[in-house]
Amino acid sequence: MPAGCYIDGVWVPTAATFEVTDPATRKVVGVAADAGPELASTAIGAAHGAFDKWADWTAQDRAEVMRRISAELLARLDHIADVIVSEQGKPRAQAIFEVRYATQWLGWFAEEGRRAYGEVVPSHVPGKRLIVQQKPLGVAVAVTPWNFPLAMIVRKLAPAMAAGCTMVVKPAEQTPLSAVALFQAIERADVPEGVCNLVTSSSPGSLAAPLLEDPRVRKITFTGSTEVGKLLVRASATNLARVSLELGGQAPFIVFDDADLDAAVEGALMSKFQVNGQSCLCANRIFVQDAVAKDFTARLAAAVSKLKVGAGAEEGVDVGPLIDDAGLQKVEAHVADALARGANVETGGGRAVANPDGCFFEPTVLSGCTDEMMCASDETFGPVAPVLTFQTEAEVITRANHTRYGLAAYVYTRDLGRAMRASERLEFGMVGVNDPMPASPTAPFGGFKESGLGREGGHDGLEAFLEKKLVSFVC
Repeated sequence: MPAGCYIDGVWVPTAATFEVTDPATRKVVGVAADAGPELASTAIGAAHGAFDKWADWTAQDRAEVMRRISAELLARLDHIADVIVSEQGKPRAQAIFEVRYATQWLGWFAEEGRRAYGEVVPSHVPGKRLIVQQKPLGVAVAVTPWNFPLAMIVRKLAPAMAAGCTMVVKPAEQTPLSAVALFQAIERADVPEGVCNLVTSSSPGSLAAPLLEDPRVRKITFTGSTEVGKLLVRASATNLARVSLELGGQAPFIVFDDADLDAAVEGALMSKFQVNGQSCLCANRIFVQDAVAKDFTARLAAAVSKLKVGAGAEEGVDVGPLIDDAGLQKVEAHVADALARGANVETGGGRAVANPDGCFFEPTVLSGCTDEMMCASDETFGPVAPVLTFQTEAEVITRANHTRYGLAAYVYTRDLGRAMRASERLEFGMVGVNDPMPASPTAPFGGFKESGLGREGGHDGLEAFLEKKLVSFVC
């Protein structure tokens, strides 16, 4: 795997590199190029130089390039999945799903780019014709996280390419090798030089000025923490670049007393323990109505106790390691705080003793939790399922909404009226009703409040990379 940055169609070596470690073993699994500000500026220059030509390509021709990338990813599915497992730690089945999921975004936007329709607007003046055109914004910069190190890049790259934008990608320093694997596929797919560029670095702060404040950058798209997202908004103000942000979550998972409890337990497992709880969509607060709380909690604890913990490459593993020691320590702090405030451990509750070398924490269910506990008021980002009880529909909606975040929420009920009321009143950008995985390339993905700005997916995702132009004719 090349230890270089991919700029203007070639791999550019750097004087310095940095090591990438496996969170399951803490062993080095590779090295990545450690780019500085000058190389980041070079990447922007390459994207800027390629923009006019790429924007002039037809949507059909751009779509064909995107399909070639998808084919290259699928042709190397096993290898790329192994790379994801080695540096991110997730179970191999989840890594394979991530690669396939990424190709869905390429496929969707390859077609959606052909539907960047304009408008003919009725004029208020005789003899005047008003035409609204959709034009690509220009150079886009994508800053992506480590939890989905391939899919999060593609989720931004696909609509940008389809719209006619060029892009510079800065992946998370914990998982640069997955990005390198993607750009190897881009290289093999004969993507025109400068359209897609990759800059890796161990120090993302050092690249902030060239990537975020360069006047040639017209779009910034970011997935990560709310705190960093706010910093990016401030930086973007220098040139008023467009910004899309997918930030933190504090997802409520609400189980009403009429719910199918087996389905609710299965949904909680899928939502809470995906990527070991390290997803902004993960259920963070599990609210269960009093009448079924004891039964649901017992079923959930029994199911969680059967989850296999281990390195992602091992056969049958359900839960891998946390990304690093900082993530492990945060989970420990949340559990300790809950226990100090009166919560009970139903299963798990500590570091996985069978895996002492890695960043492993036992899949955990806590009962007797309250809204004031850290695990219920902050995003844990780990395999801890705190169960809170409630009495009435109005009460749980109020408590669920009592957060500065608003990305995803989940409701389990067999009452159609209740499902409609709850989904309408929950202040979240996505609501899964009896559905633990509501996200789709075909629909808008994003949050309310401090969970972000803008949407990815669907036609909204394409429009995020387009600018409207009015052309007025007098004839």
